[in-house]
Amino acid sequence: LGILGGGQLGRMLIQSGIDFNIPFAVLDPDAHAPCSTLTTFTQGKLTDFDTVMNFGASCDVITIEIENVNTQALKELVRQGKKVFPQPEIIELIQDKRTQKVFYSENNIPTAEFVLVESSADIANKASQFPIVNKLGREGYDGRGVQILRSKGDLSKAFDAPGLLEKLIPFEKEIAVIVARNGQGEVKTFPAVEMVFHPEQNLVEYLFAPADIAAKISSEAERIAITVVEKLKLVGILAVEMFVTKQGDVLVNEIAPRPHNSGHHTIEANITSQYEQHLRAILNMPLGDTSLIVPGAMVNLLGEPGYEGIALYQGIEEVLKLSGVHVHLYGKRITKPFRKMGHVTIVDQDVEQLKKKTHFVKETLKVIA
Repeated sequence: LGILGGGQLGRMLIQSGIDFNIPFAVLDPDAHAPCSTLTTFTQGKLTDFDTVMNFGASCDVITIEIENVNTQALKELVRQGKKVFPQPEIIELIQDKRTQKVFYSENNIPTAEFVLVESSADIANKASQFPIVNKLGREGYDGRGVQILRSKGDLSKAFDAPGLLEKLIPFEKEIAVIVARNGQGEVKTFPAVEMVFHPEQNLVEYLFAPADIAAKISSEAERIAITVVEKLKLVGILAVEMFVTKQGDVLVNEIAPRPHNSGHHTIEANITSQYEQHLRAILNMPLGDTSLIVPGAMVNLLGEPGYEGIALYQGIEEVLKLSGVHVHLYGKRITKPFRKMGHVTIVDQDVEQLKKKTHFVKETLKVIA
């Protein structure tokens, strides 16, 4: 099983695959990527046609842990008889937020109102109301490529590249539903989670599972996630990030065709983890039970601002003394401000205790240098 991308998602996919005795190969441009010491590893560009073709030649099945890959090479590998999941056409659609939004619109999937733009000059012409969200079409991730233009004065910092303008939604909560579909069309969702984002970096700081939402909203979120995966006919796992508005409407924000930050807690909190589920889906095995065993939370370990160098984990002993706490470090030697260095899962039957422990972990465990 070949993985394009050797980051922490690939690392956790390999950890899960060991239980199934799956041999892996990984391609990543970073010689010190988190997967580099775990399995057969090739250093190379994920966007280079020949590199991806050469890598894929020795694989039976190929998957991704990042969307920024050469889809033309993946299409050619499919033509040569390789199995590629998620399918290259779907990766291509999701690579561009513009085609993503058009897909929602064409398939009656609820999403924020939007208009496509080609340049900063185009944005100046089309931005009729403020505040408004400006998104890059391609290559935005981990909070990059998304900004809020609050007034005409902000137009000078608008992205000068193809993208979109989106109505700013005054949402009540941000939630995510992870849904899986195998080659036989079997579909299963994980219970919705509630995400809290870093105020400046647009990164998930922590999440709670299950989301504190009405059953009606939870059902609607799961229905939408199933609709998206079935309309795409995707094989694999799909993270569907959504807004819950103050009126109780559920709107799709973005999707990711791979294991996702919003599913890390499933390793400890659910019967089947998102990583095992992805493997089951792409290998066309029966999908696993997604039930929550115990309420869970996840805290992202981000590099502290003002520190760059060899990572030091301050407060890890205090955190490990807590019951129900599990630390996952990603094997990244060098920390930088807001770089994802690991995550901590917290589980507790008592939701109030869970929240207390989560805030303790967030305030105590710091990644410095």
